[in-house]
Amino acid sequence: MTTRDDLALANHLADAAGAAIRPFFRARYDMEYKADRSPVTQADRAAEAAIRAILEKERPGDGIIGEEYGSVREGAERVWILDPIDGTRSFIAGRPIFGTLIALTQGGWPTIGVIDQPIAKERWAGMAGQPTTFNGQPVRTRLCRALEGAGIATTSPHLFDDGDVPHYMALVAAVSGGSPRQGPVYGGDCYNYGLVASGFLDIVIESGLQSYDFAALVPVVEGAGGLMCDWNGEPLTADSDGRVLALGDPARLEDVLEAMAGATDHHHH
Repeated sequence: MTTRDDLALANHLADAAGAAIRPFFRARYDMEYKADRSPVTQADRAAEAAIRAILEKERPGDGIIGEEYGSVREGAERVWILDPIDGTRSFIAGRPIFGTLIALTQGGWPTIGVIDQPIAKERWAGMAGQPTTFNGQPVRTRLCRALEGAGIATTSPHLFDDGDVPHYMALVAAVSGGSPRQGPVYGGDCYNYGLVASGFLDIVIESGLQSYDFAALVPVVEGAGGLMCDWNGEPLTADSDGRVLALGDPARLEDVLEAMAGATDHHHH
């Protein structure tokens, strides 16, 4: 059972990660590239090590899955899923729109999620059955009456596979109504999902996410009244294919799926 103690611990973990990250921001540090060419910095590793040290002491029976240091006890009923810096490219570029992601899953379902921006000191926290908070105050998503004019964001169009691009472009077309002034906001990674929860964006669309990229986002977005699902409208699970939608207004789901499906009508292979 998830309790307020778990939420308090998640906040403590985020505090520790932020303290580890801040000295490296816009400073000189070592950087390497992983096998998939994604960058990893000393800050990623310091933050995850700080979180894991606390978890091993406070919750020795819980599993941990982290982006940098792998998995322990991943078969446990309760598993903490960590991404110390989601948005490493933003971090490296000195943009304070990256975030630390901390999730607690039980039986595979995310029950707690924290999105923490340690430079701006902004934190979204979600817990199953509780309203999402931003720096301790409840937040709500906003209504979105129509797709046209909706606020849409994605980290980068370059992150979509070729096969995903037409669906993405079809959604952008429906939102923009032919005006580039209503096109997407780019950059942002996890930060965009916090902005959906706070009612500043309506739609986030991404593909290629790993479970540690989205586990923490679900309680935050849904606890604020929004919806997270895959590109078929199905709930996100550990087995999801990494194609993710977040909607501030769940009433727009059919419109979004219809717009994205419209792309297939023009492509007969």
